[in-house]
Formats: sequence, structure tokens, C-alpha cells
Amino acid sequence: MLGRNDVAKNILILGASYGSLLGTKLLMAGHNVTLVCRRKTADLINREGTEVRIKLRDEKEHRAIFSRDLPGKVDAMPPEDVDVSRYDLVGLAMQEPQYNNHTIRVLMIKIAAARLPCLSIMNMPPLPYLKRIPGLAAMDLEDAYTNAGVWDRFEPGLVSLCSPDPQAFRPPEEEANVLHVGLPTNFKAATFTDEAHNTLLRQLEADIDAVRLDGHDVPVKLKVFDSLFVPLAKWSMLLTGNYRCITPGEPQSIHDAVHGDLARSRAIYDHVDGIARKLGADPADQVPFEKYAKAAESLLKPSSAARAVANGAPYIERVDLLVKLISHQLGEPSDEIDRTVATVDRKLDERIIEG
Repeated sequence: MLGRNDVAKNILILGASYGSLLGTKLLMAGHNVTLVCRRKTADLINREGTEVRIKLRDEKEHRAIFSRDLPGKVDAMPPEDVDVSRYDLVGLAMQEPQYNNHTIRVLMIKIAAARLPCLSIMNMPPLPYLKRIPGLAAMDLEDAYTNAGVWDRFEPGLVSLCSPDPQAFRPPEEEANVLHVGLPTNFKAATFTDEAHNTLLRQLEADIDAVRLDGHDVPVKLKVFDSLFVPLAKWSMLLTGNYRCITPGEPQSIHDAVHGDLARSRAIYDHVDGIARKLGADPADQVPFEKYAKAAESLLKPSSAARAVANGAPYIERVDLLVKLISHQLGEPSDEIDRTVATVDRKLDERIIEG
């Protein structure tokens, strides 16, 4: 939490669903958060606040954490109402295709022009972040993005990435200001280029770490790492579990995608880890397969990508395609990854034809 002489920071977060998880942790630490979302959702949040349900260690039931009870202040607004001069840091928490929306694109132009540091908690890494990795800087990766031009104005050193490991979802029976955390793991962030921005990032890390609720530690921390590759550890998880939830038929759970054929899952996981190491990752940057497989035992729902496809979305985040493009350009293709990409392509093509 904020010390006596600390000043509350103002954080702009694009995306009020998953973004409310990081937002709530910042509010608990005494910082102020603006959530960017549709006007109807903004009106709801400004009227009632947010609710994040999270399970503390050794407790059986989830706790409901309401923004109205927290020391930081939350507000919400549509993108066209945002004054970027108010903010110290931007969190990018929308699904990648959403950045193609016209009003979001206009806001992104303003954020880039203001040279605000941007911390992404998307599964899909922003293109400017990838350009910070020497092995990727010259690769042709634009086809993996809904509209790669969204990122043209951003300076790479001002864009960093979190591994968005916490699993959370908006319960379908609840209002849009409610988020349920299923797997309360940490956001693992890489640093920026500018040390002043890293000082801010580490302040937020320390403030969040100090938060207690009724004397109890609160999970989902912000952990800052010097390595650019720590957030890329999520790629192995996404390619092994999340995207394989998308099948030619009905979606399957992450549990079934991983544990249906554990040897095949391990081979995919190890291949993607190998791609990251070829780019420069250290094994210490990565998560062992056994730890991921254990976590997947409790992931009994299809991934958000699979649910989106099942619900008719014509576009989703394509980390699967991104990893395929990288692996082919490195001369390390994988038949399993190519099969996954082909399955996702077919399902999305069906949605476009049906639409």
C-alpha cells in the first residue's frame, strides 16, 4: 500500500473486464484507475463500482472485493472521453481485435503521441514489444494481427508486456462490472527501456505486494522481471491448452485439451519453449510443463478464445498464428502447431461465411 509520502498514480486501463483485475489490485494499493469501455458499462461502473471475486490462500470460498471499499478511486468512460494527459501509465487489457475499433484506434494515436508507457496484459503481445527482441525485430509478423497498423506510432521502448497468467471470467449471469478469478496467479511483467518508467513499475509492484485484506495476503501480484522473455512463457500454455480447446466440433475444456494426450501436450509445450530459447530466453524464464499441467487440472472450462469462436466471433487473438509465423521463419516448424492454426482458421472462416 502507499506509504505516507507516496503519491497516488493515475492508471488508464483499456478494457473493463479482465482489466478490472489489475485495476482492483491497484485500487487496493491506493492508486486511481480509469477503465475504458462501452458507455453503458462505464455508466454502470460509475454508478455501482466494480466487484472482483477472488479466493485467498487456504480459504474455500471466494471473497467479493468492491471498488467502493478501496482506498483508490475508480471511474470509467468510453474511449472518446479520455484525456490522456491525466495518466502516468496505460494498461492494455482488451482482446487484440478490439483495438481495430475506430474510437479505440483514435485513443491509441493519442496515447502514442503522449509517449505514455504502456503495459500490456493481453495474450497477444503488441508488435512494438516484439520489436524489442532482436530475433523478432525484422520478422514479418503482421498477418497475425487484426490490424497491425494500430501499433505503427508506438515507440518499442515504451511498450512492455505482462504474462497474463491469472485466469478470470465475467460470469454470464452477472452484470458487466463483475469478474470472477478462477486461477489467482501473478502478472509477470518485463521492464521498459526508460529507467524512470521502471521505477514506476517497481513502485506499483511493491505497493500491490504490501496489500492485506483482514490481515491476509491477497493473491495476484505484479512481478517485474528484467528479462524480455519471461512474459513469453505464456505462449507454451496458450499453444498447448487454450487454442487446442478449439476443435472441429464443440469446444473442449483446457483440462481436456492438455490431459487428453499428455505426451502430445508435452511435445507441443517443449517445442514452443524451444522457440523462445532460440530467440534468447533462458530456461529460468520459463514455466516447467509439470507446473502448467498441474494448473490445467482445475481449468474445467474452454478458453476465452474457444468460447468466443463458439459464440460466433469472426476475429480472436491469434497467438497460435504468431507462433507459427515465428517458428517457420526460424526454420523450426511444428506439424502440431500448423494443425492447430488450420483448425482455428477453418472455424473462423465458418463464422465469416455464416455472418
